[in-house]
Amino acid sequence: MMAFTDWDIVRNLLLAARWTVLLSLIAFFCGTLVTLPLLLLRMSRWKWPKRFISAYVALFQGTPLLMQLFLAFFGIALFGIDVSPWTAATLALTLFTSAFLLDIWYGSIRALPKGQWEACRCLGLSFGQTLCRVIAPQAMRIAVAPTVGFSVQVIKGTALASIIGFVELTKAGTMLNNVTFEPFKVFALVALGYFLLCYPLSRYSRYLEKKFNAAHHH
Repeated sequence: MMAFTDWDIVRNLLLAARWTVLLSLIAFFCGTLVTLPLLLLRMSRWKWPKRFISAYVALFQGTPLLMQLFLAFFGIALFGIDVSPWTAATLALTLFTSAFLLDIWYGSIRALPKGQWEACRCLGLSFGQTLCRVIAPQAMRIAVAPTVGFSVQVIKGTALASIIGFVELTKAGTMLNNVTFEPFKVFALVALGYFLLCYPLSRYSRYLEKKFNAAHHH
């Protein structure tokens, strides 16, 4: 049997951690691209888009991410389309991310006083001008802390992608355990890897929240 040193285990986990980080970044970036048009539709006066978006958010927030990954991987394959674990994981995490970002950002806009919209209308500003120049800069300050906090959930969510064969930190840990037969050591290092990725973001989120609250009270 091939002997694995501690450095071999750490090196392999570090290589797999790159894919965890990359998948998280892609899911967050693509989730943002999906969220922005849905956010504009949710703010519109049309009822049908609002109903569709409410159903969309309820579906992806109300079902386990694991099930969404299974459907993305096996469900699309039923239509004769060959889906790689990478594509399925990206698709599922993008939709999952967008459903939560939509609520966070919409809530941040709704938290602002309605009088600001009316004041801008009195000044003759269009919907787009009001949103870009007045509402968005203020809403972003409210949204930034919960958005950074949610990014931790996305990173931890990538662990579930191992179930469809995507080789990230958790999957690499399982594969190394099958070779080394040292589950405590391997999975302790996997847990440490997630901690090192998530803890700084959690701290930063709390710092931003305190900073915003302090600025808000002044």
